[in-house]
Amino acid sequence: MEGMLRPGAFTNKTVIITGGGTGLGRSMGKYLLELGANLVITSRKMDVLEKTALALEKETGGHVLPVACDVRKYEEIEQVLKQTEARFGKIDAVLNNAAGNFISPTERLSHRAFDIVVDIVLKGTYYTTLAAGKNWIAKSQPGVFLNIVTTYAWTGSGYVVPSACGKAGVLALTRSLAVEWAKYNIRSNAIAPGPFPTEGAWSRLLPGELVKKFDPAQRVPLKRVGQHQELANLAAYLLSDYSAYINGEVITIDGGEWLRNGGEFSHLELVPNEMWDQIEKMRK
Repeated sequence: MEGMLRPGAFTNKTVIITGGGTGLGRSMGKYLLELGANLVITSRKMDVLEKTALALEKETGGHVLPVACDVRKYEEIEQVLKQTEARFGKIDAVLNNAAGNFISPTERLSHRAFDIVVDIVLKGTYYTTLAAGKNWIAKSQPGVFLNIVTTYAWTGSGYVVPSACGKAGVLALTRSLAVEWAKYNIRSNAIAPGPFPTEGAWSRLLPGELVKKFDPAQRVPLKRVGQHQELANLAAYLLSDYSAYINGEVITIDGGEWLRNGGEFSHLELVPNEMWDQIEKMRK
């Protein structure tokens, strides 16, 4: 559970993390700061970002720029790039981590609920990628993209269909641009995490008694969930020059979960209709 890269591995490098104010984004950002990176964190809630930035700077001694941004709005992403360059001079890597998800039988979803998830996951990722990629290409500057996907991007999964659609698109984007933009010295990779507990996401995906009824650790052959440092180690490696020959790859870090179970949320067919009613009320 210790950091695996050498100290200073990210000195003079600047990394943007979307959805970087909480959860896994915060954990990955903290480790990058410990390695010497300049960090930019974005989300829609500036108060959360500012609180996180202050805490991370205190914990690591690094430099953090919080910028409010809705990744569904291209012009706001362009402002993130401008503010990043104004503060730190250049951008070296982008970690597309922002996402939205909730469990529900698909027939209970409105088209707007479907749009909300797909717009954040897929549109938000390709908007951020397009803006940063154009910027790097125009300046003949190398860059690295790292996208957070999920194992059901290729298996599919019931009860999280909008997320599965969005993440599958992100995976296709990752592999496609790895080929097309390699000539510009821009790499593109992805990570597919299994269960890594975070307060916000898990309370939405498995609210109330569901987290006890469907203990994620029991679906993992290693019989445990992931530790944030394990994911942070992998992310830092894929964003670093140590992985310079890795391009277009998605690396799964899930303790063998998807090999054993397929669609990560398909087991939710065991949830009775009465409980779905309760979950829907909690979401609203």
